[in-house]
Amino acid sequence: MFHVIIPARYASTRLPGKPLQLIAGKPMVQHVWEQARKSAAVSVTVATDDPRIVEACKAFGAEVVLTREDHPSGTDRLQEVVSLLGLPSDACVVNVQGDEPMIPPAVIDQVAANLIASAEAGIATLCEPIEDSESLFNPNAVKVVCDQRGFALYFSRAPMPWCRDAFADGPASLPADIPFRRHIGIYAYKVGFLHDYVTWPASPLEKAESLEQLRALWFGTRIHVADACEPLPAGVDTQADLERVRALLGQS
Repeated sequence: MFHVIIPARYASTRLPGKPLQLIAGKPMVQHVWEQARKSAAVSVTVATDDPRIVEACKAFGAEVVLTREDHPSGTDRLQEVVSLLGLPSDACVVNVQGDEPMIPPAVIDQVAANLIASAEAGIATLCEPIEDSESLFNPNAVKVVCDQRGFALYFSRAPMPWCRDAFADGPASLPADIPFRRHIGIYAYKVGFLHDYVTWPASPLEKAESLEQLRALWFGTRIHVADACEPLPAGVDTQADLERVRALLGQS
């Protein structure tokens, strides 16, 4: 049993009012909510800091909570939501970003099931293979290295693992036998972990890489990682992304 929470902030530097942008006649956040409702979640709640999004969500029938505006991170906002909902510390919550209108429901189910099956982990997340050197060396593509049991050893914007001999003359091609993986930003959390997280200061590694999950590793939380069962379509960050998704979902 698990719950889905969809953070949907109105402010966006590159695309203001992003959750309310129309795609095939519906606000983007409604598409995300509808995809999440197709998962096995027992509840799907939108979390927003803006009354306009609250009203839009109520109009299409979604459960929605209004959060504070001053959270330093998305994880802090999630902790406020689980507190408002009164979820127990052993509950599992999947964070589905409000700008992913095409997220496959099977992926939501997968990451939740992985966390529920792992007594050691406080977080579960997903990844996908990296098959070209351009992606490996792109700092916007976050890489993850795991142990043999699927627990994260480290996340980085740098290329890793570093193949000393293969990359000696430059990364023309990737060695076929090395598990290069790009992190996919969907997370399942145990509620107890969220309550702990907000009491921890930002770690030096988190600050250096600008990656929140490194705070969890720094303080000893285990993160389960698995290859996604389905490809995840890219989310919406820019106007160009929005037009691409509009075309895919039938609106010119």
